[in-house]
Amino acid sequence: MDSPEGGMRVMRHSERARHFGAAVAVTTALSIAVSGCSNGSSDEPGDSGQSARSSRTEAGVDNGTAPTAPSPSPTRTYPLSTAPATIPAVRTHEPARGPGWRPAPGAGVVIARGGEALADEARLLAGELKISYRGAVPVRAGDVELALVASQPGGPESYTVHTSGNRVRIAGPAEAGVFYGTRTLKQAVRSGGAIPEGVIRDAPDRPQRGLMVDTARKFFSAAWIEGRLREMADLKLNQFGLHFSDDQGFRIESETHPEVVSREHLTKAEVRRILALAASLHITVIPEIDSPGHLGAVLAAYPQLQLRDTAGRRVRGAIDIGQPASARLVDELLKEYADLFGGAYWHLGGDEYQALTRRDPEASFPRLATIARQKYGPDGQVQDLATQWVNDRAAVLRPLGRKLKAWNDGYFRGGRVSVDKDIEVEYWTGKEIGARPPVEYLAEGRRVINVNDEYLYYVLGEPNDFRYPTGERIYAQWTPLVLRGTRPVPAKYSKQILGARFAIWCDLARSQTPEQIARGIALPLSAMAQKVWDPRKPARSWASFSALAQQVD
Repeated sequence: MDSPEGGMRVMRHSERARHFGAAVAVTTALSIAVSGCSNGSSDEPGDSGQSARSSRTEAGVDNGTAPTAPSPSPTRTYPLSTAPATIPAVRTHEPARGPGWRPAPGAGVVIARGGEALADEARLLAGELKISYRGAVPVRAGDVELALVASQPGGPESYTVHTSGNRVRIAGPAEAGVFYGTRTLKQAVRSGGAIPEGVIRDAPDRPQRGLMVDTARKFFSAAWIEGRLREMADLKLNQFGLHFSDDQGFRIESETHPEVVSREHLTKAEVRRILALAASLHITVIPEIDSPGHLGAVLAAYPQLQLRDTAGRRVRGAIDIGQPASARLVDELLKEYADLFGGAYWHLGGDEYQALTRRDPEASFPRLATIARQKYGPDGQVQDLATQWVNDRAAVLRPLGRKLKAWNDGYFRGGRVSVDKDIEVEYWTGKEIGARPPVEYLAEGRRVINVNDEYLYYVLGEPNDFRYPTGERIYAQWTPLVLRGTRPVPAKYSKQILGARFAIWCDLARSQTPEQIARGIALPLSAMAQKVWDPRKPARSWASFSALAQQVD
């Protein structure tokens, strides 16, 4: 896919050098244990003088001896391989001499003993490479073998790729890592025709890497979502956020409350199909029913639960958190969709509760202020009720095995109640009223996901000073440490930053078609995938990277 910036990714592969005849074969090779990134900005792999000297010595040059006699028969030599061209770039590659591996007639994908769980990954790869799938049978020349090796060091998303003797072995301690190895092989073949000789050892820098789509303001078909999941998988992204409830729409079929569902919506059968595809691609779908704000579509069917201020005016999207019926309604929806979405995570929302955007919430909502004081003493505030609302929703979902998230502007300072410490902070902005800098959350020991609206927010129509993010800017300037604005937080907090998510928000829903959005996010999403897999300065130039993106797409 392309985008407003043009094309997507590129990486070079070494041409195989063939020397026939009676002349002396002299090979000067680049020798590197290439990582996808470096401290330099050159597009070329780093040169190793020692390896070049070894090559010259092997050829009878530069070692103080005379050249060897011509061979009586044709010979073939290969330069040392270089890392495959992939997005994200592999972190390490040990070079070797040889032709590498490319799909050929008679080649197949097989599964090593004990790796039967990899059948789906093997079938997918075989279809993509247009070779046969032969199952759990002995590997032979020309094959790709997938293996689960529990004792292999590294986390569940780590993998190795050994390419030698016209065979490829992809191994990892868990299915996810082996799957990512197959993505590397697929991209290497697309970009260079072959995966180079040698050994790749690879693993992500951050455990959470994803895309979020606002399906509430703009309806997206199941087929469109499935297309994004496939693209995410090739980029080794592992989380897909589904923001399906907001003021403008409620986009998934409901059996407990069909009255809240918008005309354009996904059926539960379609959602199950999406979830099955995501699971096969090792992507977790994270649903979000945002509350206590952004509930306009639900409140259209329950106007008696909409918050009103002291003048009796309804507050857009805000549910009345002082009414017990409000909690019952939202909890019924949470339980229904927790049964549908079986993943590990749930997003609670918690942002932009309009009662708290007033200059004096207690004066604007005296009934809520009275309830807060009754519950939390004379210093109780409306913000305490809103915070407790988030904690109470977490208490509904936590026993169902969900790990919980909430937007950073649902966390307030100075109140009687704090958001539970196990709820991850999705940090998106510093523009909210009473904005808290990222280090405040980190200093409290909270875990944070980077959704920096300066780089990672694709807001349709570019309202409120938003600008469509560019892949080049992400590639050159952003890292997971850049949580707000353009400046990174101190590196000592790095381990608390679990990853990043690119977000599509549909504020002006008609500004772009779904196809335009897919093209527009392609390069930025690829750039984010590179930096969240390996945040070091990329070795490849932006021009090279964006060209590679087109090759491997």
